[in-house]
Amino acid sequence: MLDKLNREDRLRLLRFVCSFAWADLEVQGTERDFVGQLVARLDLDAEEAEQVEAWLDKPPRAEDVDPQDIPRAHRTIFLDAARAIIMADGSVEENELENLLLFEQLLQD
Repeated sequence: MLDKLNREDRLRLLRFVCSFAWADLEVQGTERDFVGQLVARLDLDAEEAEQVEAWLDKPPRAEDVDPQDIPRAHRTIFLDAARAIIMADGSVEENELENLLLFEQLLQD
């Protein structure tokens, strides 16, 4: 399914994934590993990978992660990736779960 994403949507997906990695205010090593694997699967170029690394060092701006910008056809991919990143470190914090539930609701519009 990831192969259906164009360049813009691949970066949008990773921007959302990185924002979820920051939900507990700290990016864990396992979350970085997950994002790295996703970068490899999406076959990002060096510049794109560098941008993703920057999002892991400093979270994306809130205005850059608007669920309404996600194409309807890709919403399941984004939701699945959000679920995966919050579970990547083996524990789901309450605020991570709340963010995921809100994200899911916003995507159902």
